[in-house]
Amino acid sequence: MIQVEKYINPFTDFGFKKLFGSEPNKDLLADFLNELLPDKHKIHTLSYSKSEYLGPSLSDRKAIFDIFCTNEQGDKFIVEIQRAKQIYFKDRSIYYSTFPIQEQAIKGIWDFRLTAVYTIAILDFVFENDNNDQHVVVKVQLKDQDNQVFYEKLTYIYLQMPFFNKTAEELETNFEKWLFVLKNIEKLTEIPSRLKNKIFMKFLEKQKSQI
Repeated sequence: MIQVEKYINPFTDFGFKKLFGSEPNKDLLADFLNELLPDKHKIHTLSYSKSEYLGPSLSDRKAIFDIFCTNEQGDKFIVEIQRAKQIYFKDRSIYYSTFPIQEQAIKGIWDFRLTAVYTIAILDFVFENDNNDQHVVVKVQLKDQDNQVFYEKLTYIYLQMPFFNKTAEELETNFEKWLFVLKNIEKLTEIPSRLKNKIFMKFLEKQKSQI
């Protein structure tokens, strides 16, 4: 084990944007997102887009994303982190997703073809759930009456972090390692052996507190 410094909490606006929102860290964001995406939407390169969207008129409500990016195929990714529980967070995420959909409209002749839009939310709380299912990952798409996906280019992925409780010794997949560091980085005093690879060593280095 290697002794480490104090880390910045990724569940703060500053910590999250330091981790995922800067050009030098695009590889970290791509690695994390690729754990959630199907092969056809995997990210090889990405670019950051503006994170503030205004409505059609000055009186309309605007939307401000934590991170908004696009891959080489034109697929759009809204990435949000939410620490405090918000009653209408589902509604908010649906509302936010309408902006990257609308921005794809072009003037003149247009066949209405859209690229995929993903909203990914990392939550430090859990949704109210009547059946007590404790899913860490909640994936939502439009489905028909036969429970078949009707439209595959609009996807919402919610990570309910309180439900993830694996220890460092129990980590098996790259995705589990991401969940572990996001949830536990503030508590780390040593780097677990299973996190000693290039991507997570960079993540830990970037999240060191400068205090």
